[in-house]
Amino acid sequence: MRVRELVKSFEPYRVEEGDYPVRLDKNESPYDLPNWVKEEIFEELRELSFNRYPHITSMPAREAIADFYGLSPENVAVGNGGDELISYLVRLFEGGYVVTTPPTFSMYYFYAKLNGIPVLEVPLREDFTIDGDAIAEKAGNASVVFIASPNNPTGNLQPEEEIVKVLDTGTAMVLDEAYAEFAGKTLWRLIEEYPNLIVLRTFSKAFSLAGVRAGYLLANGEIVDALYRVKSPFSVGIMTTAAVKVVLRHYDLVERRVAKIIEERERIRRVFREFTYPSDANFLLMRLNAYEFLLGKGIAVRKLAGRLDGHIRVTVGRKWENRKLIEALREFLEVRECG
Repeated sequence: MRVRELVKSFEPYRVEEGDYPVRLDKNESPYDLPNWVKEEIFEELRELSFNRYPHITSMPAREAIADFYGLSPENVAVGNGGDELISYLVRLFEGGYVVTTPPTFSMYYFYAKLNGIPVLEVPLREDFTIDGDAIAEKAGNASVVFIASPNNPTGNLQPEEEIVKVLDTGTAMVLDEAYAEFAGKTLWRLIEEYPNLIVLRTFSKAFSLAGVRAGYLLANGEIVDALYRVKSPFSVGIMTTAAVKVVLRHYDLVERRVAKIIEERERIRRVFREFTYPSDANFLLMRLNAYEFLLGKGIAVRKLAGRLDGHIRVTVGRKWENRKLIEALREFLEVRECG
């Protein structure tokens, strides 16, 4: 038995292990679902047979999402998290390479490399916005372009006019809007104008379903049909479908929680404005090399590398968690000044 050399070249995806009282490292919602919402999910499950496979193409979940957006289910694909959909999108279209815009979500690069597909990087500008003209120049021979807006880990929305420059090339473009609820802006309606646009969304952030693993995309019917020709059958379980259907019925709860997170996000940023970039997501990028110091205080955040070496990405938590963070970072800055 021989493991492929390509596989050996990968470093496993890691998160900080340990029982830290404050976890602000994975961009999860700090709010679990209320018990009364969970009870609705359980009621949905009681009507289902656990010994039977779920719908082969997740049609009940697709129908619920389509109703939410006023679309047809043929415009929706659902995955076991957004990562599953990314793993198919990198190999769905013809072309010589995948285009990414670092620093950005690492899984675009991961799945392309795993499938032996070259990656061409068009770095973000100094202000972390995309250069639509530079991407368009490279898009002609690309199979797909990935753009995250708001971008992870920088937190900023990408300018619509720059995105449109890429769409105008006709190359397949994935617009990853995992954090769109926190930005108050989405470009999903452009799928009606641009058949090459795929909008990737998730229930893991604003909808508090990170533990359920539910991602979806919105696109024209031809792309969705092509995806389901190669996608693993039965990959979205009945628990995921039940949770998706229920939380979409309670979007008012999601909106209230998003508003709280935005309020806390801006509170943290006001305190550390000198070191913190503006954010349209549920996290903040900070020019503070405070990762180890915060771990020592029982606070886990995300340590960044490469172009963002010396930066941390901090998920916005509950008010008491954010208070702990603020206290710890103030102490860090005092120690740094004294040193």
